[in-house]
Amino acid sequence: MRLSPLLIAALLGGGCAGRTNIAPAFASGASAEANTQQALARIRTLNPRLNAVIAVDPGALAEAQARDRAATRGALHGMPILIKDNIETAGSLPTTAGSLALADNVAGRDAPIVARLRAAGAVIVGKANLSEWANIRSSNSISGWSAVGGQARNPYALDRNPCGSSSGSAVAVAAGMVPAAIGTETDGSITCPAAVNGIVGMKPTVGLVSRSRIIPISASQDTAGPMARSVREAALVLSAIAGSDPADPATAEADAMRADYAAGLSPEALRGKRIGVMRFADGFGTDEAFESALGVLRAQGAILVDIDSLEGRGEIGRLELKVLLAEFKSGLNAYLATAPASVRTRSLADVIAFNRTHADREMGLFGQDLFEQADATKGGDDPEVRAARTASLRLAGAEGIDRLLREHRVVALVGPTMPAAWPIDAVHGDQYPGAGGGSLAAVAGYPHISVPMGMVKGLPLGLSIIGPKWSDGLVLSLAYAFEQARPPVLAPTFLRTLEEHPEVAPHLEPRN
Repeated sequence: MRLSPLLIAALLGGGCAGRTNIAPAFASGASAEANTQQALARIRTLNPRLNAVIAVDPGALAEAQARDRAATRGALHGMPILIKDNIETAGSLPTTAGSLALADNVAGRDAPIVARLRAAGAVIVGKANLSEWANIRSSNSISGWSAVGGQARNPYALDRNPCGSSSGSAVAVAAGMVPAAIGTETDGSITCPAAVNGIVGMKPTVGLVSRSRIIPISASQDTAGPMARSVREAALVLSAIAGSDPADPATAEADAMRADYAAGLSPEALRGKRIGVMRFADGFGTDEAFESALGVLRAQGAILVDIDSLEGRGEIGRLELKVLLAEFKSGLNAYLATAPASVRTRSLADVIAFNRTHADREMGLFGQDLFEQADATKGGDDPEVRAARTASLRLAGAEGIDRLLREHRVVALVGPTMPAAWPIDAVHGDQYPGAGGGSLAAVAGYPHISVPMGMVKGLPLGLSIIGPKWSDGLVLSLAYAFEQARPPVLAPTFLRTLEEHPEVAPHLEPRN
C-alpha cells in the first residue's frame, strides 16, 4: 500500500511547507538513545517506499546507550548517521557496494572515517543504498539501483531518479530518516544526489578525508564527504572525519589543513567577496532558480563576475574516463585481494564472471560494458594513463579552476549543480539533460558543495560553490551565508509521480 503524502507528512511531524517543518531525526541536547530510536522508526516507516537503506545496524541502540553513559560527549553526540555501503563498518553488516558479489564481505572493521565518527559521538544506524559499484559498471545504468538494495527513489516524486552514486545517503537525509549520512564521490556522486534531493552535499578536497577501507574507483579522484540537512551539520561531520591517515598517502597534509569548519561559519561570509558565475555551465532548466540565487548572493554583499567560457572541458572528460577505468581495475583488484576469505570474487575479472553467471539478478536492467573496458586496461600504472592523469589535472586545475580564479580575481565559482531529477527509465537508463561545472572540481580534486537553491515544478535544484584546493572552510562558509539568506526549501511531498504535483497536474488535463 502506498503511504499518502499527508500521512507521511504527519509521521515526519508537520506539513510540507518548508524544510523546518520536517521533525528532526536528531535533536541537539537529546539523548543518543532517543535520537537513534527516532531514526530507526523513520527508517522502518519510510524505507519500504524509498529503498534508501540497505541494512540497519543491529547494534545501533546499544551503541547509542553507550554514548549516553560515556563521561565525555563529542561534537556529534547522539547524531544518527548512515554510511554508504561501499565503506566498511565494524559489526555484522557486509560492505557490498550494492553487488551480490560482495554479499559476504563482512570485514568486521571500521574504515578510519567511521572510527572518527564514532569517536565524535555519532551513532552508526546502518548502511545506505547506492548506485551499484558507485555507478562505474555500465554506461547505460540507472542511478540509485543496486542488486542488493533495489531502486532508491526520490522523495519529491517517487518516479524520479535520486541521482548517484550516493543515492540512498541523499534520499535518507531528504526524507528525514537521519540528519546526515556519508557519501563518496569520484565525479558527482555526492553533489548530484544532494542537488536533486534538496539537501547539502560536500565533496572535500581530495586528501582531506581518508579513503582507506572504502571500495575504490580512482586513487586520483575518490573522496568521502558529508551529506546533511544543513551546511552547519555538514560542517560538523566534515570536522569529525577530516584528518591524516598513514594508510592513505593522499592525506599527508590533512592534519595541517583540517579545521573546525562549523566554528568558521558566518552569515556575513559573502560580504565583499568576488564570486565567479560559471555562465559556461548553466542552463538545462535551472535559469529562473539560478538567477534568483544570484540575487541572494548580491543581496548578501557578493560581487558577481560573469565567466562566459572555458576551453577544454570536452578533453577533460575524455582523459578522465581513461584514468578512471584503469585506476578502477588496479584499485578494486587490490581491495579484493585483502577481502575476507568468504568473498570468492578476488578480482575485477571474477566480478565480471560473477555477473554473467548471475545475470538474471545482476544484469536484468543493464550490462557491464565499463567493467569490461576497465578490465581490458593495463591498470593505473600504465604510462599512458599517468600521462592522461597529468593532462586532465592540468586542464581542470592549473588551467581550469585556478586560472579562472586568478584571471577574474574571484575567490570561488558558482553555478547550478545539475538539472532537476529525471524520470527513472528502465529502457534508456539515465538521461542527463545537462550538467554544471562539478566535473572540474572532481578532476582537479578541489572542494565543491551543493546547497539547495530553489525548485522547478516541485523538484529541488542545487547551487554549486567551488573553490581552490584546501579552501573547504571558505566553500562551506559561503554556502552557509547563502543558505541563511535564501527562501525556505520545500520539504519532500512523496508524490507517486511528478505529474500529481499541483504545478503540473492541471496542465495535463484537456481545456475543453
